[in-house]
Amino acid sequence: MKKIVVSLVFCCLCAAEVVENDGKVDSCPGLLGCCASLNLLHKFGAMEEKLTNMAEKIAVLEDTLQSTEKRVLELQSIIRGAPQVAFSATLRESGSGNTGPFTTATPLAYKKVFSNAGSCYNPSTGIFTAMVKGMYFFRFSMFNNLSPTANSVVCLKKNGELLTSVWDTAGPDINDMGSNAVVVALEVGDQVYVQLQANRLVYDDGMGYNTFSGFLLFTT
Repeated sequence: MKKIVVSLVFCCLCAAEVVENDGKVDSCPGLLGCCASLNLLHKFGAMEEKLTNMAEKIAVLEDTLQSTEKRVLELQSIIRGAPQVAFSATLRESGSGNTGPFTTATPLAYKKVFSNAGSCYNPSTGIFTAMVKGMYFFRFSMFNNLSPTANSVVCLKKNGELLTSVWDTAGPDINDMGSNAVVVALEVGDQVYVQLQANRLVYDDGMGYNTFSGFLLFTT
């Protein structure tokens, strides 16, 4: 590029010699054309520099985009590869009234299912069966019966073993409720459920007071 500019400048200087016509001094007719060419050449050089800068920036953006796309694929692989286990349900699908009493302790079957990712919860039995070994979170709530005297006791159990409980068996008040939760390690095949104790009751209606929910925190 520099050699071309120098050559054109030399040509322009040579063409700028004056010509005498009838005692008058005139500029060479080729001078204006030569200077116009130099001006165009300068503009072309500036445009070429801008294009070069733009090309470099585009190259950087392409590298960044490729890196981002790779990271997205990695995250998608992690998410798709991780087991997804979660459920949530409430006691009644419709209607209202007490559940119980039963002569023996009985698992509560929460019929209205809000979610059941992994299909580990069985609404027919109320039992959650672990399909993946890991650490789980469970929560349940209880709304007492509407009898003059409270008579509600429910327990969260794992394979028949007591984990935690909620109860209300004293006092003349009604419309009381409580909840409890645990984080527990489960093996494949372990079962978790909420059990209504013998001769106890819970009340529910369309408001969905009694719930049972759980989800996998991480695999082990």
